[in-house]
Amino acid sequence: MTEVRPTQAASASLWERDEELAAIERALDTLCADKSSSGSLLVLRGEAGLGKTALLAETRRIAEARRCVVWSARGSETLSSVPFNVVRQLLQPALLSLMPEEAREYLGDWYDIAGPALGITDPGERQADPQGVCDGLVAVVRRLARRDWPLVLLIDDAHWADQETLRWLAAFAERLGEQSVMVVVARRPGEVTGDSARHLDTVAAAGSSVANLSALTPDATAGLTRATLGAHADAPFCREVWAVTGGNPYETVELLAKVQDSEFEPTESAAGELRALNRSARGGGLVARLETLGIDATRFAWAAAILGTGISVDLVAELATMSIDDAVRCAELLRTARILTEPDPAGAQPDDGELQFVHPLIATAVYNAIPDALRTAMHGIAARVVTDSGRGAAVAARHLLEVHPDNDEELVEQLREAAREHLAVGAPDAARRCLERALLEPPLPEAHARVLHELGCATLLTAPATTIDHLQTALSMPGLDGDERVDAVYRLSQALLHNDQLEEAVRTVEAEAARHRSGPAKLRLQAVQFMWEGIYAGEAGSPGRSARLADLARTCTGRDNSERALLILRGFDAMARGENAEEVAELCDRALVNGRLAPGLGWTDPEWGIELLMMLANSYAFSDRLDRAEALYNEALRAYESAGWSGGPLALAHAYVGVGHRRRGRLREAEASLRKSLALAERVGRRLPLHWSATCNLVDTLLARGHVDQAWEIAEQYGFTPPYPSTIVLPDPRSVRGRLLLAVGRTQEGVNELEEAEKAAAVRGHHNPIMVPWAVDLTRALASEDPARAARLATDVRRRAERFGTDTAIGEALRCAAALETGQRAVRLAEQAVTYLESSPCQYEHAAARVEYGIAARSSAELQRGLTLARSCGADGLALQAEAALAAGVV
Repeated sequence: MTEVRPTQAASASLWERDEELAAIERALDTLCADKSSSGSLLVLRGEAGLGKTALLAETRRIAEARRCVVWSARGSETLSSVPFNVVRQLLQPALLSLMPEEAREYLGDWYDIAGPALGITDPGERQADPQGVCDGLVAVVRRLARRDWPLVLLIDDAHWADQETLRWLAAFAERLGEQSVMVVVARRPGEVTGDSARHLDTVAAAGSSVANLSALTPDATAGLTRATLGAHADAPFCREVWAVTGGNPYETVELLAKVQDSEFEPTESAAGELRALNRSARGGGLVARLETLGIDATRFAWAAAILGTGISVDLVAELATMSIDDAVRCAELLRTARILTEPDPAGAQPDDGELQFVHPLIATAVYNAIPDALRTAMHGIAARVVTDSGRGAAVAARHLLEVHPDNDEELVEQLREAAREHLAVGAPDAARRCLERALLEPPLPEAHARVLHELGCATLLTAPATTIDHLQTALSMPGLDGDERVDAVYRLSQALLHNDQLEEAVRTVEAEAARHRSGPAKLRLQAVQFMWEGIYAGEAGSPGRSARLADLARTCTGRDNSERALLILRGFDAMARGENAEEVAELCDRALVNGRLAPGLGWTDPEWGIELLMMLANSYAFSDRLDRAEALYNEALRAYESAGWSGGPLALAHAYVGVGHRRRGRLREAEASLRKSLALAERVGRRLPLHWSATCNLVDTLLARGHVDQAWEIAEQYGFTPPYPSTIVLPDPRSVRGRLLLAVGRTQEGVNELEEAEKAAAVRGHHNPIMVPWAVDLTRALASEDPARAARLATDVRRRAERFGTDTAIGEALRCAAALETGQRAVRLAEQAVTYLESSPCQYEHAAARVEYGIAARSSAELQRGLTLARSCGADGLALQAEAALAAGVV
């Protein structure tokens, strides 16, 4: 192999790295050529010591020579439990260079969402949404990249980055095409599992270049040896250097430095000494070498390894219990021995301190050399040192996690406080680790249940099965009383719901309600029970549920939120059962205060959750009160966006904003909102109720637009097939899928699906023909094959529509009846349908009725009106139908 030597300014670890450097140069060329160019991501993957850090340093040198802005960060084995540690290193220097008011103005709404995670502002009172924080961090980098172009981000030892940073990095990598920035990530293969490994795989998949670094060849090792020791180094000596180090660049450089220190002649006669020298550069040999520097130097190195970051002489002195003078002397000894060094000014971070380990391999070896008992004790002291320095419980928590359980009440409280701080910045996994460790202490008996309760709340969205165990245990212990116990029961029922155990959720709340006497607590539990039963899509709820709910709601005046919740639930139940729509609206109106949601009953208030308010909005939506429904849908969207919630709640809000558009007949806007909802829902997970809501409504909207092929593609791509979720989805997914099957020509399958929808609706007592629209489509499908049954269904649809009493329901029933008739009777029914739907807020249905009436009456004027309405709605299929009828000359 031809020996290619790096430039004089480059590190020795850059030997045989021409391909990687060329890829870096190409990426920099693209970045610097055009401010609108897409971003690029390069991944450097290799075992320890193969030169990843050297390549990053060279990237910085080349980039800065081209006047690029370079930010860097690195993971640390001992800091991987600290949330947002690496992303803070990366972004804090740029943000701290701004005045607080400048940063707030520059980041806009994202300041309060991502700022606490980055440590540039205090968190708010509410628990932060992890997905919202992640999105906020992506947005922050996007904005800073526009300001500081051309921008290069360097992340070293990404395998040791905290999970929150890796989640951000994966999300950022997937959206790199939207911003002009260059990212270089260095990591070891393997090393991590679970979510961290998944995030790193996502980063690699998004990379424009993935380089797998290999060891130096014998020729390169010989060239490096001669470049370091002199051209007189003979071939046997050079071959032994390669054999001893395996071509590892870091070990080669360290070994050659020791050869220089030992003043060996680089000849075959001295080659036998190389193995002993190499052992002293790593592992046990490094520890033995450290011990030769003396007890004080060893204690200093141990303390530095415990701190991991922010290594300053005074902090190390305090942790190692030595004087400042002794600490200064030890620091110099360790620098001379190439164990510690000063941070590179070019890539230094604000909290790096005065010293850092020369290489992560050295830091790991020193840390692992500390006797177990002493290491644990030093972490305990480090927690106190960090706390006394004013860095807060969350920073001290990584040390507290390493301390042995010892019935320490103060430590439990510190960990609980750290968990609260983690939750406030959007790091529930870090909070979970703190609370799980607090339980091992263990807490005092009177606090044990509360810690379990807090742990259950922390894991609610990320691990519902684990949450169930924690909360069930907490509720079986003394310590949770009053509102705190009621809240724990509610959280448990939520976890059961998210874990698809809705029946168990209902039983849990019902059993707890039975323990209470009449009063606010019992009323709240009863309302929660009715709520879960109300959204259950399986067998009917408890016997007489609707009658008992009606009796309870009849006495409610809306004086508190429990009574308001019962009024909402009664309104939703009445709407779903197809009772009089005016009464439904009256019940819902009584749940409001001056036409608005009551304090404590807002979209981001934790006491009741999103389900109750969506039931309120949907009661209005399917009762032709779209003004109220849309106001609530849009309020939800604004509330979640302002609070930085980018997970399930935001996906559901977008879905129901789409429902509002769909009900109004604004089909283009509905499709846009629902596609946005589906993209968000995909990030949360499939087969969940919110994913069903987005998919079902998107399919329904595409069918209304006449885009049947797209509707089928969405259904196939996103699993819009049985089995259906245990919670109800509006409109009914069986009815929508049945309509889809009919539209693609799978008539018998469509009929079967609609008949299943009929059975499911009958079991639940859901007779609202708009919410569960199986009957209209089934009637049309059976019109030619079984006209008698179709006629019976049409009569039943009309009876139910008139009972419900909305213009939309009656108009749709008349359209259905007209489809079964011919001649003047068909014309009269179609005309009546137009009359009702003209007064309805649902313009798509109005357009469809106009077109059908125009065809039945052979009226070009009516067809033209229908065509105009169809085009304004975005109903392309309906518009084509009207155009075809006009072209055929129906008059």
